[in-house]
Amino acid sequence: MKTWLKIVCIALLAYTVISSLWHPLAPGGLTVDIEKIQPGPNTFTFTGYNTHFVDDKASLQVFVASGSTYFCAKVDEVIDNNHVKVTAILPDTLPSKDISFYSNTNTDGTVYIQKPIDSRSFAFVDGFVSSVACSPKVTNDEHQNFGYPFQVIIFESIRNLMWHVPMWFTMFALMLISFIQSIKILNQAGREAKADVAMDFSKIKLFDTKAASSAGTGLVFCILGLITGSIWARFTWGDWWTNDPQLNGAMVVFLMYVAYFILRNSVNDEEKKARLAAIFNIFAFILLVVLLMVMPRFAEGLHPGKSGNPAFSSYDLDSSLRMVFYPACAGFILLGIWLYNLNFRIKRLEQENENND
Repeated sequence: MKTWLKIVCIALLAYTVISSLWHPLAPGGLTVDIEKIQPGPNTFTFTGYNTHFVDDKASLQVFVASGSTYFCAKVDEVIDNNHVKVTAILPDTLPSKDISFYSNTNTDGTVYIQKPIDSRSFAFVDGFVSSVACSPKVTNDEHQNFGYPFQVIIFESIRNLMWHVPMWFTMFALMLISFIQSIKILNQAGREAKADVAMDFSKIKLFDTKAASSAGTGLVFCILGLITGSIWARFTWGDWWTNDPQLNGAMVVFLMYVAYFILRNSVNDEEKKARLAAIFNIFAFILLVVLLMVMPRFAEGLHPGKSGNPAFSSYDLDSSLRMVFYPACAGFILLGIWLYNLNFRIKRLEQENENND
């Protein structure tokens, strides 16, 4: 690997480390301490996360939304930057049972909380009009500056996005290299068989060494992906492992490539080992694509963005976050290729030493 690519790799990884630890989580709404709302005064405490209620008290608004109708609340006490006590006066009728709670400041933009609320004491009327309703300032931009997008379940663990996902992308890239080298092995063997000439094993040996070196390095990133994913699952889903189709598929892929190396070590004949390993490797890569890229599109899962679509979206990956995520992917892929080249060179030196002996 060229020196300038190594420099780019180090720079991208340094940028990833600094960005993943330095940038804050965007403001968000955590809880409201109210289980039932009723006609008349409703007093509750709105709890935010990384909000600035004290710092931006002058622009602070809190309001209750029923469908698309807003009811402004009176600020009773700003407790601290993340807690404000308010009272909302609601009429006897509401347009919708869909109740949400919002806060707004110039610094944070609008953050909201949606939770099941007992509202059986209200009458619900289509085309609702009431003088109690208000028109607060509402913005879809939760935060004007760069920050990790606020997700209620994920919270600060979203920083793992910069490590966990790029490791899987790196594994894909390395397994693709191994897959291509395995195709070259079978193509070379087939060409020599058609020509009816004595087989030149040197090329096949070269391709086989590259395939094994790349798959071995990819397996390391697969293990790291499983570890970081398990830790993330423990913090967000409450368990180290769940019955998620993508998790189960990743484990099957890991076991397939472990079997690939077991197969290699169980065959003594070098030529036969190269061919058998190449066939198995091609099958393993196809299975990898099916299990991690195809099947999740047709299955429900806990991974963000599932429900039939595993692609990143505005819910899963904030636009500003891509400024770090994509460089992180590029940096880890370059690191994987760098390690693969080192692994390949070590294996070639070992082979040369064996031939000299």
